Amino acid sequence: RSAPPPPAAMAAPPPPPPARRCSPVASAEPLLFLATLSLGLQGPLATQYLWDRLGAERGSSRPNGSRPAGCGNGSADDDPRQQEVEALVSHWNLYINLGGFFVGLFSVTLFGPWSDSVGRRPALILPAVGMAVQAAIYLLVMYLQLHVAYFLLGRILSGLMGDYNLILASCFAYVADTSDKRTRTFRVAVLEACLGIAGMLASIGGGQWRKAQGYINPFWLVLAASLAATLYAVFCLQESVKQQKPAKLFTLSHYKAVYRLYTAPEQLSSRRKLALYSLAFFLLVTVHFGTKDLFVLYELGSPLCWASDLVGYGSAASYLAYLSSLGGLRLLQLCLEDTWVAEIGLISNISGLVVISLATTTPLMFTGYGILFLSMAATPVIRAKLSKLVSETEQGALFASVACVEGLCSLVATGVFNSLYPATLHFMRGFPFLFGAIILLLPAAIIGWIEIWDSNHEYSHFSDASLSPADG
Repeated sequence: RSAPPPPAAMAAPPPPPPARRCSPVASAEPLLFLATLSLGLQGPLATQYLWDRLGAERGSSRPNGSRPAGCGNGSADDDPRQQEVEALVSHWNLYINLGGFFVGLFSVTLFGPWSDSVGRRPALILPAVGMAVQAAIYLLVMYLQLHVAYFLLGRILSGLMGDYNLILASCFAYVADTSDKRTRTFRVAVLEACLGIAGMLASIGGGQWRKAQGYINPFWLVLAASLAATLYAVFCLQESVKQQKPAKLFTLSHYKAVYRLYTAPEQLSSRRKLALYSLAFFLLVTVHFGTKDLFVLYELGSPLCWASDLVGYGSAASYLAYLSSLGGLRLLQLCLEDTWVAEIGLISNISGLVVISLATTTPLMFTGYGILFLSMAATPVIRAKLSKLVSETEQGALFASVACVEGLCSLVATGVFNSLYPATLHFMRGFPFLFGAIILLLPAAIIGWIEIWDSNHEYSHFSDASLSPADG
């Protein structure tokens, strides 16, 4: 009888499978979709609730979903009650957003670098819980007819947990963790397209639902979507940070990591471009946030005087730009560099805002929305370029800085545009949109200058290399 083989001759266990380099099975897109659905429902509904609630207190109420009092009879522009309600709603939006964004500005920049060590999932769970708490407080205000100042409390509590900006930043960091440089621009654009799909569904459904059943039932969906995002992050989402390690949360080292990103002496040209792209991103997103906050208020007032169903269609049209920009970006990438795709997107954005600023009829307003069809093509390009300027070990600090920039965008946009709107009602209601279009000329100039500078720099290197043999 043959002897059993020696241990060395035994069949070796199969080698472990190679590490996966593609995206995990569970991706961040569903979570971002749910969070955006919650936010997309909440924003227009909260603004209309403030309009009706404050209008009723001042004798300028309207039936559920109908046109505002004074609209369509030629006297709306001179109606002091309507102008008072319009200014009050704008100011309350200012207070609520300032409170939340000011708190979120510091919490986002704290949680962002922290997630680079402990993982992305904690930085996605906390803000989803915060959004659910905010929705619950809003529901209590509507059920119990509490003072609208409690909206501010809900927003501050959500801001303490990072708010929607932290979800957005962590999802983009998740995509950077799970993609390569070649496909990153399109992956970022796909993630931004989720914003458009969720926002469009929320706008169409929210407007019709609010018209049929009021505010409370749609706000239950806001709460459910936030809770679903929380459960997805807890039970379904796989961690994208491979080397997790414990890290203190309340420490200045997280802020220092963001600071070092822009001040490190090595690779000075890359750091300079990082700062310039961040400035362009700041200006672009500030205009985007600022004008988006005013769309509903602009549409509710004279001379448009839209009812809630038209407000929903208008919000859906604005969100449709995410999808059309994704398709346009994919097609334009076949024949153009990413920089020029971003420039075309900025031209679309500027032209659309100019038309909206002059809109006095519903067809002209929707024409402006149509011209914005490529307006969201610039932001994924800038995000991808920022990500490519730093090493893999700096991605966490980079997206923390992007989160900081987005927090500043929200803060500045809310302060500037919500203050500018009531101040310019007496001579041009659409002036804030025209102001935003003028501001967008600056990021267009910055992006174009960087591309031209890079092209000239590469050409000079090529010329020096071709002359070097003759010089020798």
